[in-house]
Amino acid sequence: MNNSYENSFLSKSIFTTQNIVLANIGWAVLALLYFLLFSAKVPGADGIESRAEWYVIGTNIFEALAYLGASILCLRNWLSPQIVSGRNVWLLIGLGMLSYFVGGIIFGYTEIILKDEPDVSVGDIFFVLSYLLLGAGMILAVASRRINLEKWQWLIVLAIAMFGSLLAWWISMQQGTPSELLVAILNWFYVVSDVVLLIIATTLLLAFWGGRVSQSWRMIAAAAFSLYIADMWFKYAQGPNYQSGEILEVFWVFSGVLFGMGAVLEYDASLRRTRRTSGRKRA
Repeated sequence: MNNSYENSFLSKSIFTTQNIVLANIGWAVLALLYFLLFSAKVPGADGIESRAEWYVIGTNIFEALAYLGASILCLRNWLSPQIVSGRNVWLLIGLGMLSYFVGGIIFGYTEIILKDEPDVSVGDIFFVLSYLLLGAGMILAVASRRINLEKWQWLIVLAIAMFGSLLAWWISMQQGTPSELLVAILNWFYVVSDVVLLIIATTLLLAFWGGRVSQSWRMIAAAAFSLYIADMWFKYAQGPNYQSGEILEVFWVFSGVLFGMGAVLEYDASLRRTRRTSGRKRA
């Protein structure tokens, strides 16, 4: 009985909101340092510059664990009956994070183990699913809250939507239209999805600003912005000489970390709200 109590106490004392947030920040900082210090290309035996394989493996590990951790934290919110923004919101976002994790594992396996870089792979199934789930979860979060933005706030949403759309369109035009229909459809799906998530994230950020769960949705908005930056860079850099591991790809890690931080901050805010409510009832 004593051992059971001690283990439970130790678990609760370790997995506090502060510790989880600090662990996420630490993971993001380590990822940034890793990308900054080791992303340089080095000449191979054939004279062609490339990044070390161990470095590319490391970038995949940083990204995979960020999204896996985010999925666990989001699904923990889904299991909590006290969660403020609605359990289904976090179920969809959590499944989206899990899908992105699986897609990243498949992409890394194809690139590192199979030494192949196909335009379309099985990983794309999970990436498409992740965008659909994330979009549905964030739209549900907007729908569950009465949107009453000021005119200047709507102007911010419009400005970001226009900037995000124009940048995505310009990058797409630079790359040209792929000859294969499926590749072209996937490319435009990712571009449109990134812009839609950017617009929803901006709307959520402004709608939840100053509310009791505002901190968590600031993190979610920042996560969507990070995902947009990484995806746009990936699309811009793609070509015959593209190699994984560019510095801006660290924003994929940041995105996973920020989704996880948003989840844990909402979990904490929901518990505090429940305690205050039950305290008033007893009084």
